[in-house]
Amino acid sequence: MAVTPTVAKGAPGIPARWTSSAKSGAGTALSAKSPLWFTISHGILNEIYYPRLDSACTRDLGLIVTGPDGYFSEEKRDAAHTVEPFEDGVPGYRLTNTASDGAYRIEKRIVTDSKRPVLLQETSFTLLKGQAADYRVYALLAPHLVNAGMGNTAWIGEHKGQRILFATGRGVSLALASSLPWGASSAGYVGFSDGWQQLHDNGALDASCQAAEDGNVALTGEIGFSAGNTTALLAIGFGASPEEAADLALASLEQGFEPATKTYVENWRKFQAGLEKLDRHAASGLNTYRASTAVLATHLSVARPGAAVASLSIPWGFNKGDDDLGGYHLVWPRDLVETAGGFLAAGDGRQALQILTYLRSIQQPDGHWPQNVWSDGTAYWPGIQMDECAFPLLLADALRRAGHLPRAMLADFMAMMEKAAAYVVRNGPVTGEDRWEEDAGYSPFTLAVEIAALLAAADMLDACGKSEPANYLRETADCWNDQIERWTYVTGTEASAKAGIEGYYVRIAPPDEGGAASPKDGFVPIRNRPPGDTDKPAEAIISPDALALVRFGLRAADDPRILNTVKAIDAELRCDLPQGPLWYRYTGDGYGEHEDGAPFDGTGRGRPWPLLAGERAHYELAAGRKDKAAQLLETFERSAGVGGLLPEQVWDRPDIPDRELRLGAPSGSAMPLVWAHAEHIKLLRSLRDGAVFDLPPQGVERYIQGKTVSPLRIWRFNNKIRSIPAGKALRVELSVPGVVHWSSDKWLTVQDSRTAENAFGVHLVDLPVNRLRPGSTVVFTFFWPEAMRWENVDFSVGIDAQP
Repeated sequence: MAVTPTVAKGAPGIPARWTSSAKSGAGTALSAKSPLWFTISHGILNEIYYPRLDSACTRDLGLIVTGPDGYFSEEKRDAAHTVEPFEDGVPGYRLTNTASDGAYRIEKRIVTDSKRPVLLQETSFTLLKGQAADYRVYALLAPHLVNAGMGNTAWIGEHKGQRILFATGRGVSLALASSLPWGASSAGYVGFSDGWQQLHDNGALDASCQAAEDGNVALTGEIGFSAGNTTALLAIGFGASPEEAADLALASLEQGFEPATKTYVENWRKFQAGLEKLDRHAASGLNTYRASTAVLATHLSVARPGAAVASLSIPWGFNKGDDDLGGYHLVWPRDLVETAGGFLAAGDGRQALQILTYLRSIQQPDGHWPQNVWSDGTAYWPGIQMDECAFPLLLADALRRAGHLPRAMLADFMAMMEKAAAYVVRNGPVTGEDRWEEDAGYSPFTLAVEIAALLAAADMLDACGKSEPANYLRETADCWNDQIERWTYVTGTEASAKAGIEGYYVRIAPPDEGGAASPKDGFVPIRNRPPGDTDKPAEAIISPDALALVRFGLRAADDPRILNTVKAIDAELRCDLPQGPLWYRYTGDGYGEHEDGAPFDGTGRGRPWPLLAGERAHYELAAGRKDKAAQLLETFERSAGVGGLLPEQVWDRPDIPDRELRLGAPSGSAMPLVWAHAEHIKLLRSLRDGAVFDLPPQGVERYIQGKTVSPLRIWRFNNKIRSIPAGKALRVELSVPGVVHWSSDKWLTVQDSRTAENAFGVHLVDLPVNRLRPGSTVVFTFFWPEAMRWENVDFSVGIDAQP
């Protein structure tokens, strides 16, 4: 009896979810003709990205094996997995999945076709028990076109005489073809009528389920294995139409796996051959350096050269749906500069320069960079993070000092740098969000980046003959550098007494408020914590972020305040794990799994970050302890997951096998974290060179060796200082022309000082109050000539005794 094809039941399916972020591999063809990226975990393909590396188009593609007596086995759940790259630094993968019950073995090789946007998976099935004729193998594909699991349409069709499994959504189509003819096939709604449900419940596919429209859909097809044909080549093609996707998939099948693999491997060998020789092998035999350089290159865009996403993963993706559009496959300017530093350390100055060029293209008209963007430059989150606005200046100077940005080329980037420097001096030193994207205020990390960037920008301006604006940037940097301790160093706290130290740098101090004697007196809201457990005193929150003061050259590694802070960090945040010591981001961090291992869902508890071991290793190297830095490198590397990928966080509690959480192993956060791999490469380079690779020299020369002290303090409407040390001039900076109407003797005598505009659009004037005695007060207001009006508010700045 003929079966009438129908639309499957159960529309639109259960709410869509992404998959695990615990990747064991990620790859791409390094070819402009193949804008396709893929990830793997649990022995199967996960997200495939097309036509941009921020556009996930699948959830996963795995195999199901059925057999006699209701036998049902899903390789990702019911098998032991091994993964290895084709060779050092070549992210084509061999996967071996051996059934936990010993019934079968599945071997796969995965690459993308360098000539077209097609993923190829060569699949071999070996039955280890029973009769081959009794078993069936099915491919199960979950389309998520594009960045969404809902709103997809799937169907079983034909193209040029061959059965093809199709899906379409949001202007993109995919076609799954096989070198062995498909047997029974179906399209259904996930959780109701998909192939998994049919095979699990009935042991066979419902031949009437030939289409599933506008929902969370899945495609299933029986691979035509037989005693004589135990290897099949699966091809997933992508295109603007179903026909284009099918044509591309069939073309790749006709070409075959070996020719595609040959070109794929050659592209990667060529890339790796041009890099510094920093090769290092783990106990497993994996070349950790080449694994890291491959991760960096895999996360680069094809359409927008220089763009790189933070991770081809969605943290705790199995718990997240379509409302998490971006995951970590977005461009963060901070992560991107760190990535560029990794390329530079690996000897690829061309790629680092391409990243700087991309950053120039996404800079906003006012000079800042968005918190994060899609690869085409469209802003995603709206936060302002001052370190992200300053980091590109450090990258430009690093390229200049390494000879990749000669003076003639430097001029091409001058407009970008002047706008960035102007934004930093006008809007710093307070940041709207710290580097963890959470709190506003004075962050030692952000301050270090801002100050180092202003000094770097000054050198570049000098190189282009712009000495006056260069001097202004140095004056501002000096002024901010002088106040780091006032803003962020606390003494006499409970934590310092407990650690037996005088004081320490806090994680972040809130912006000045009129009633506070110091910003350190305020409270900091801790994000990702349950209601009622958020605000903590700034002085109670410690973070490794303060080590940035050494990393960026503002404080010596043996500065007593740094040494005190290191003791506080270790007392509060160190976590000893099987691989060695790792550190938490800060006191009370809530970004991580719950205590029972349940995934982060807006609240949780932060877990240790391997990245911070790399940063600590750089501090130890700066302090002259190369052996400790080398030990931390090993700890860093031993924190990697299967395939050598470095995670964002690792689990720090007893094993919870049901949640795949093991002590010291990757948690459910992002993996790989490209920033961590960039830090790994920089650490290898730093250890080889015997010096911190990305340490900007300007701060070392100016503050550590030269001991430069600022002769002034700066008052602005976005940073209304309330006092200055005796002996300092008071610089008033405004955004429009103004006259400062001021007095140092309670208005008995009055002076008017007119501002002058500098190269950065800042209107400033220095008030000569450096001879006033401690206890004096300067009172001032403003007349605005353009508006012909008075401010009608008095401001005051007290003169303190010199500290």
